[in-house]
Order: sequence, then C-alpha cells, then structure tokens
Amino acid sequence: MERLLLSLSGVSGFLAVALGAFGAHGLEKRLASLPDYADRMRWWTTGAHYHLVHAVAIGVVASAVARGVPAQVAGFAFLAGTVLFSGSLYVMTLTGIRVLGAVTPFGGLCFLAGWAQLAWAAYRASPSGS
Repeated sequence: MERLLLSLSGVSGFLAVALGAFGAHGLEKRLASLPDYADRMRWWTTGAHYHLVHAVAIGVVASAVARGVPAQVAGFAFLAGTVLFSGSLYVMTLTGIRVLGAVTPFGGLCFLAGWAQLAWAAYRASPSGS
C-alpha cells in the first residue's frame, strides 16, 4: 500500500505542477478574451493549489500506512478529493459550465474526511490513543 500511495503522490504532484504551469502560461492566453476570465483563472489557481497540497498529503499518508486502515482511507480520500475538487474546477475553467461547481464541495468533503482519518490514524497509533 505504501508503494501505491507514494506512486499516486508522485503522479498527482507531477500533474499539479504541470497543470499549474499550464494555467500560468498557456491558459491565460486562451481565456483572456472571455468576460469571465478573472473567475476562470481564479478557479484554475485554486484547483492547482489544492491539487498540489493534497499530492503532498498523499505522500505523507504513504509513510503512515503502517498505522492502519484509517491512514489508507485518508490517502484515497485525498485522491478522491483531488479528482472531485480540483478536477471540477479544471473542467469548469476550460468549459465555462458553472454547474460543475456543484461537484466541488464533494471534493472538499473528501479532503476533510482524509484529514480526519489521518488524525484518527495518528491518535490510534499513539501510546495514549491505544
């Protein structure tokens, strides 16, 4: 499981940096003429930021998988959150379909669940939590 989560962390981090760079250098030219340009760039930036933070979080979880199932759940919750939260913002930015914003909070809930599971895994593994 550690190897899988570290691999997912690496791939996710790579994609976050690549998509962040695309947003900063390529997307700007494509969207500049649109009336909601500022909104779209803000969505992309937010998506890329959360994507990168949670790519690192998945790597942290990989080091904690020995602490049990809650740590494993945290890793996959972070991955699901990245797909739903950042993915919906990326697609919304590229298409302008604002209804996709309704998906974004579900990704946020996955992020929250991941952080809660990571905290639970750490608590359970501590001498006072056993």
